[in-house]
Amino acid sequence: MCSYLIDNSILFNMKNFGNIFLTFCIILFAIFLLFFSSSNILAVQSSINLCLNSIFPSLFPFLVVSELLSYTSIINLLSAKFERIMRCFFKMPGISAFPFIIGMISGYPVGAKIISNLREKGKISAKDANLLLIFTNNAGPLFIIGSIGCSIYLNSTIGFLLLGVNILASIITGFVFTHFFKVDYRIDPSIISDESSLRFSSLGEILSDCIKKAFNTLSIVCGFIIVFSIIISMIQTSKILSIFNNQWVEYTVLGILEITTGIKLISSIPGTSLFLHLIITSFLIGTGGLSVLLQVWSIISKTDLSIKPYLYGKIFSGICAASLMFFILKVFPILQFSI
Repeated sequence: MCSYLIDNSILFNMKNFGNIFLTFCIILFAIFLLFFSSSNILAVQSSINLCLNSIFPSLFPFLVVSELLSYTSIINLLSAKFERIMRCFFKMPGISAFPFIIGMISGYPVGAKIISNLREKGKISAKDANLLLIFTNNAGPLFIIGSIGCSIYLNSTIGFLLLGVNILASIITGFVFTHFFKVDYRIDPSIISDESSLRFSSLGEILSDCIKKAFNTLSIVCGFIIVFSIIISMIQTSKILSIFNNQWVEYTVLGILEITTGIKLISSIPGTSLFLHLIITSFLIGTGGLSVLLQVWSIISKTDLSIKPYLYGKIFSGICAASLMFFILKVFPILQFSI
């Protein structure tokens, strides 16, 4: 009885400490907002422009389409066609082919949104959904080739190289994690399957619902981008990371917070070649950064899914992507692009 009371007391103190710590962080954040108001305003303006000119146009169509497809027979079709492949290679049910393919095409956080929808509709078990999150929520081709390759490194070939490495790292990560953890292909008996389907009579209502969900998801994504742009702005203005006295470490830390900003800063570091630039960039794309992690966490918060497998999987994926890039650049020196 005494030990039970002690355990409960420790648990209460830990929860109380967590609450106090988070309260302190929020108050500190509010104070910093006042101290760095001028730079924060510029950061917010820049992030809003990013959301309106890049994030919204690239993600909104995919979010609406993925929502609409969930009401069609495409999921059942893909499940039947890819059942053997997904089961043999990933030990996953055929339905996992849908988030895998759409997630690869569209990018963050569409993969997580699809898996969350499938779980809510009872079309996939919690265990399978947790594992799927690890390797189906990735950076999309438009972001890697367009934003990173063409806009940041001014070379589309670099974009295609980064995309290939990212896809391969995701597949390897999925293979390793689905074979390391025991997976049951069957859906939980307690799950009730969703019977709603897309018809002409219900098209207007379903399309309206899909648009609302897409806007809701985009508001979360853009909100996180704005908040993290403010955090990064305050860190840079305060020069707190100058204690490392190393640009590589400083910009990598910023990239772990928000990958687009970090990659842009890393690309600006002078050097004779892009060898180290591409390795760190591959790592950041593979992990997705803290901003994407919190976006995923917010999306799955209404389900019974856990963020821990996703966190471990993304760390592994980042290390895997960096290792693959290192190997490719060493074996094919011609790909060590000059600055």
